[in-house]
Amino acid sequence: MFDPVIAPSGTLLGLLQRGRGDGTLHALAAPRAEALAALNHCVLHDPRHDWQVENRSLFYARLYLDLHGSLEEIERHLCDADDLLDTDEARTGLALAVLGHLASYGRGDALALLRRYAAAGSNWAWALDELALRDTDAGLRSLAASVLARFPATPEGDAELALAMRNAFEPRPWRLWAEDQRHAIGARVRAAREAGSFDRWQRQLRPAGPRPGWSVQAVFDWAERGLQRGSVLHVPAARCLTAVAGPEDRPAIVEAARSGPDGARCAALHYLAESRDPVVLDLVEAAALSPSRTVAEAAVSAFERMCGDDAVERARRWVHRPDALGGSAAGVLACRGEARDAGLVLGALRETVRAEGPDAPLLWSLVDGAGRLGIECAAPVLRHVYRETASSQLRGRAARALAATDPSFPTGFAVECLWDCEETTREVAALHAETGDVRVAERLRRLAADPVEEAEVQTAVRSRIGPDTPAL
Repeated sequence: MFDPVIAPSGTLLGLLQRGRGDGTLHALAAPRAEALAALNHCVLHDPRHDWQVENRSLFYARLYLDLHGSLEEIERHLCDADDLLDTDEARTGLALAVLGHLASYGRGDALALLRRYAAAGSNWAWALDELALRDTDAGLRSLAASVLARFPATPEGDAELALAMRNAFEPRPWRLWAEDQRHAIGARVRAAREAGSFDRWQRQLRPAGPRPGWSVQAVFDWAERGLQRGSVLHVPAARCLTAVAGPEDRPAIVEAARSGPDGARCAALHYLAESRDPVVLDLVEAAALSPSRTVAEAAVSAFERMCGDDAVERARRWVHRPDALGGSAAGVLACRGEARDAGLVLGALRETVRAEGPDAPLLWSLVDGAGRLGIECAAPVLRHVYRETASSQLRGRAARALAATDPSFPTGFAVECLWDCEETTREVAALHAETGDVRVAERLRRLAADPVEEAEVQTAVRSRIGPDTPAL
């Protein structure tokens, strides 16, 4: 799947793609047809760079409700012939999740569309998980025959059925179907469940990892074989070294970290970093210059896992380096530095935004560090990151940092954050938004009464509108 194309942040489409609260506010003020077109574009062309950690579905579902939008475009997307050709769940996952939230709000058309897609669509498992949380027992039982028909009554089909049951996020439909009196339904589901349990037991009896009694060299060989197969085993190999290595093995491990094969070198670096060996920082510095990208990345990763004062002190020396180790050092100071490191963190934050833009991976730790260290003069950069980043997770971190550094946050971005797509960002807004704004008071009441809102957000809201607080 290609990275999504994100519209400029000043446009309605760009705001909605980012999941910003201003997107909802602008959509409600825009012509309804224009707002619905932008909303449908977002739902049918998932704008998230990482759909597994970023939220959009509840955000879009609420906007469908506010705009009284129909589901014709979603239905057309789900029932398109491409559904048979492009079975990647990223194509339909967001639309199905939006339908699930709409069903929670009582939209019968959303529930009916989910049922139809679970019976006939390629991403049926996702639709079934959505229904498992919201449909009635009778509605789920009605889908049993159509779902089981996907799996031929052959040994291969039964194996695929057992795998599908094991991979399901929500077991409720399968439990209901196991109680079915029809032999083709109930007996088959029970047999598949037993086969899945047996397969799990067999896998536990045949672990593929290290065995007791391994030597240090055997662990190195295992890590090297894994790297040759394309499996990164540095961290588990380091844990194995912790179990098998003794004081007499230290010279061999240090030598492997200095000049061993890539797999062994990476494992040794992680082991020495976790054991806080005094020689590891010099070895990390040397490895960061290795022509092997695998070794250089492992050295940076090993350094980031260190938490001692010696690592922080070395980070102060490395923070000006123009390579990945310099960026890692900035992240270490942001996470574990002291007040005297504020200038270094601020410089790294500004330089990262200037050189790599508002979506640079390093910004996650630098933004957190600016808030943790209370760097007030970082507020302009944080506001820029908040506006421009395509990541709703990073925007939420910027909001938390602004709450700690920007005196204008309660009357500024905190207000729009009440409509944000991320529940953690709405929680920050509920704690800080200035209640003198009439929009804030009304939004807090609505969040408090919303049956689909997250518990943490509602707890934050009630802390502002509880019996011991002034009336809004």
